[in-house]
This record gives sequence, structure tokens and C-alpha cells, in this order.
Amino acid sequence: MDTATSDEQLVERAVAGDADAFGEIVRRWERRIYALAYGILGREEDARDAAQETFINAFRNLSNFRGEAKVSSWLHRIAVNQCITRQRRASVRSETSLEYEQEEGGQQFATPPASSPLKQAEGRERREVVRKAVSTLPMELREVIVLKEFEDLTFQEIADTLQIPLSTVKSRLYTALKQLRMKLEKYGMEAARV
Repeated sequence: MDTATSDEQLVERAVAGDADAFGEIVRRWERRIYALAYGILGREEDARDAAQETFINAFRNLSNFRGEAKVSSWLHRIAVNQCITRQRRASVRSETSLEYEQEEGGQQFATPPASSPLKQAEGRERREVVRKAVSTLPMELREVIVLKEFEDLTFQEIADTLQIPLSTVKSRLYTALKQLRMKLEKYGMEAARV
């Protein structure tokens, strides 16, 4: 498939019945959607399931895509909704993200290889503390911080994705960063090291 083809053009082709076009959308976005889900949910298995459900929902609702937002914003919104649904189910079962067992290998907080085993261990420990702290934030703060700090979306893209005003995105990010800083200090980490 031509990489010069826009996501929006691929959606048009997929709506017209081109199954390969939707496959290309999945190939382009599966890693980012998985990383987003992992950043919010904190478990590989849940993130894989949420990413898969995101693309299933997107495929089922292709004809509803009007092009008012970018395909990326549309997919991010579906993914965030999947994560919220999963979190609600978990809370109904009285589970919280802190009760989940720790999993290694998360791509969300990956860093370049360190020069020594000690630095690698410190890096893993720091990523785990940050992951824990992020997972304790309320969902509306967690989704904003993950989209901004880990997905590198602009404020406007976050507003489009979450369907909230730009000012709300900024205030939630400010609040999230403030709470995250306090949580990291509680864990004994300096915010500047993160």
C-alpha cells in the first residue's frame, strides 16, 4: 500500500469495500494504539485486548467517520473509551491498577540502553515508579498525561480526541503533572529525574 496515501483516503477506500485499506490503517496505528492503552491500563494483556477492540470498533463504525477530525484522533478516542470501559469493569470487580502484578517489557516507558547494568537497573526502577504513579491518577488525568507526555499529541489533538475544550486539557494536564510530582516525591523520586 502506498505510504503517501492519507489515513482519510484509506478510510474512504475501506468504506468502499477495500479490505486491504483498513489493514493498512491497522498497520500504521497498531503500535501507537497499543502504547496508549498500555500507558492507561498498565498491563500488556489488557492493552492488547483494548487495542484489538479499538480496531474492531473502528471497522464496525467506518461508515460513521465523517472526517471532521483526523483518523488518528478518532482512533485515539475509541482507544481511550475502550480503556475507560476496561477500568470500569475492573472497578466493578473491586480491582485497581495497583493490584495488578508488575509486568516487564512495557514499551511505553522504554529508554535507550544504558551503559552499565547498574544504570539499566536504575532506569527500570525509575520507569516502574513512574508507571505506578501514573496508574494511581484519576482516569481523566491519566488519559491526558498519557496522550501528552507519552503519545506526544498536541493540546488541540488531545482536545479533539477526548472531545473536551482546549482549556480543560491544559488544566487537567497541569493538575496531573502536579499530582504526579507529589506522588513521585512520595516514592522518593525527584520529579526532575523523570
